[in-house]
Amino acid sequence: MENEGIELAPISLQEARRRNLIEENFEPAINTSRFPPADTGKDAWLFLAACFTVEVLVWGFPFAFGLFQDYYSTHEPFSTSNSIAVIGACAMGIMYLGAPVVFAVLKQWPSLRRGACFVGLIIMCIGTGLSSLSQNVTHLILTQGILYAIGGSIAYCPTILFVNEWFIKRRGLAFGVMWAGTGVAGVILPLVLQHLLSTYGFRTTLRIWSITLFVFTFPLLYFVKPRLPTSQSHRHHSRTFDFSFLTLRTFAVLQACNVLEALGYFLPSIYLPTYAQQYLGASPFPAAFTLIAINVASVFGCIVMGSLIDRFHVTTCILLSSMGATVGTFLLWGFSTSLPILYLFCITYGLFAGSFSSTYPGIIKDVLKRSDTADAGLVFAFLAAGSGFGPVIAFTGVSAACGALSFVARSVGWLWVAE
Repeated sequence: MENEGIELAPISLQEARRRNLIEENFEPAINTSRFPPADTGKDAWLFLAACFTVEVLVWGFPFAFGLFQDYYSTHEPFSTSNSIAVIGACAMGIMYLGAPVVFAVLKQWPSLRRGACFVGLIIMCIGTGLSSLSQNVTHLILTQGILYAIGGSIAYCPTILFVNEWFIKRRGLAFGVMWAGTGVAGVILPLVLQHLLSTYGFRTTLRIWSITLFVFTFPLLYFVKPRLPTSQSHRHHSRTFDFSFLTLRTFAVLQACNVLEALGYFLPSIYLPTYAQQYLGASPFPAAFTLIAINVASVFGCIVMGSLIDRFHVTTCILLSSMGATVGTFLLWGFSTSLPILYLFCITYGLFAGSFSSTYPGIIKDVLKRSDTADAGLVFAFLAAGSGFGPVIAFTGVSAACGALSFVARSVGWLWVAE
């Protein structure tokens, strides 16, 4: 039936380019009928299951560093060192802050993406294996800290890029399921590693972990692969990528919220066990259970938030996450006079604050709508660098540098010092 008298408004060239870019970033405009379907099917779910397990293994180990820190600080030959905390800071910091570099390389040379998973795994295993031979903290910093983090970042970043191909309409849910792996790791790995450390010591524990990491991860990497051929799914990779999206108001506001939220996210994990023991009189295990409760709740929180981000605007989901964490902190933690109330806070905090990272797919989608040059992988990389230990490291460095302000003040004549 002809639509007589109806004139369709033409779209501008810029709008056409933007639509095409979004399509390329989120659903490549090619005939995909001969490839595995997105969002459904055994191939997509096997891929997601593999990514979930990679998340558990790659991120769970550095997140459990507190156990190693406690062990190193009480056992020779490391107990006299004041630099033990640097090991964990390097591991987490490099994995977060190195993401933009790795994503930039993988965008420029997309054929390296799948191979990077295997190379990164080998580097991680070598790092943990060599760390078992360490004779001082410097050795641990170079191996368990820096080398493991480099390998982890190289192995993990391709999974983010592949998710964008395997899941389109249900991308938020996919990322939520994948990132729930960190919460699962936070429940299981501390118990396992604590048993190994207390029974066999750090050398055997690190060797066992190196072997476990390889045995469980290597077979799964078969399923961690792109859905589409590189030549078709990344036709636009030859375009010179840029970072102009960093100047967008949309990205600036959402990234600022991301950084501010991340600055306080880890504080409960640091202080809750001590709070439970000193103020509520809890014994060590019930006090440690506060962290387990947060991690368990974050598993469900990530999945639920991932599902919501596919249905509602990102700012609505961020509001839900932020308000839930805020109300829970003031009303439950602020007035907790017994362990049950504190546990209720832990569950609430894990559900809402622990799910904040699952809003990233929504942020990326919003940024790509407003930029015709932005790349989904690079946007994610900067969001990741702005979360986790990134803001903590930046804040620590800036605060340390502020100590030199007195010298600057004297140099410009603001201070008068008697000679």
